[in-house]
Amino acid sequence: MATSRPRVLQFGKMPLPQLDAELAQAYEVTLLSEQPDRERFLAEHGAQFEYLVTSAAMGVPASVVQALPRLRFVSSFGVGFDALDRESLLRQGARVGYTPGVLDDCVADMAFALLLDAARGLSESDRFVRRGDWSRGRFGIRTRASGKRLGIFGMGRIGSTVARRAAGFDMEVAYHNRRPVEGSPHLYQPSLLELARWSDFLVITAAGGDGTQHLVNAEVLDALGPQGFLINVARGSVVDEAALVQALQQGRIAGAGLDVFEDEPRPHAELLSLDNVVLAPHIASGTHETRRAMADLVLRNLAQFIATGRPEAEVPWSAAQQAATAAAA
Repeated sequence: MATSRPRVLQFGKMPLPQLDAELAQAYEVTLLSEQPDRERFLAEHGAQFEYLVTSAAMGVPASVVQALPRLRFVSSFGVGFDALDRESLLRQGARVGYTPGVLDDCVADMAFALLLDAARGLSESDRFVRRGDWSRGRFGIRTRASGKRLGIFGMGRIGSTVARRAAGFDMEVAYHNRRPVEGSPHLYQPSLLELARWSDFLVITAAGGDGTQHLVNAEVLDALGPQGFLINVARGSVVDEAALVQALQQGRIAGAGLDVFEDEPRPHAELLSLDNVVLAPHIASGTHETRRAMADLVLRNLAQFIATGRPEAEVPWSAAQQAATAAAA
């Protein structure tokens, strides 16, 4: 006798289209974004779903979690947590899986692509050639990257991978975290301000969320200084974008490379007219290899939780959730 497939609520279309098809093949999937009246659908059918699939970019708001009284597990495509409503998920007792590790290399590669572009003016020089300006004069001299000081804000998996890339450029590396990383060979700076003051290039790989909101502010940018470059492959919320625009306009820092923004997909309008900033549309993990590996982990997390109650990769704050759930039982 045929058994019914588990019902899964999918928040929206996934970044890898094949994952949409694979989820639909394995589960009884309902796409929330395609419901004409989302609130009414959740009110009428929310109690039928124990499993939800989303992405770090889409997240899941408190209103949706609250409309799913039987929600047990969320499988998220990505490593960011800031768009997942932590408090409502903890109250619900829902566990959350995510996709760490598999995107570290590509994000670190992107950090260095932005770093080299910002330092050497590659995107600007491309525009220079295409406009025909080369026939009228030379492009100009830019900044060397090799042998410089690289500061990393957020020495987790991605930050550590960036640090390994830096070795190939003979760069000296320092970092700032809430606490030193045990066994790290790199210099620990006790504050972000001191790290910025030390750095030629400041790379942001810290998590987003309320705890890091606008930590890279005007004071930090001034500490980085007129010869310094800011690179952000983490979350746009970590950087005060208005303060960054002013620092770039006024030459208080030399340049920036940004893959993330405060209000995606709408970067601060004045960034668009500045030649000393390189802009990318949040594509650090956007390679065939990495997106496939992320999709596979989304599928494994969901399947393993359904089968065993334990996903392969669980967000760090789920441990606190488990303790809170046990205490409440």
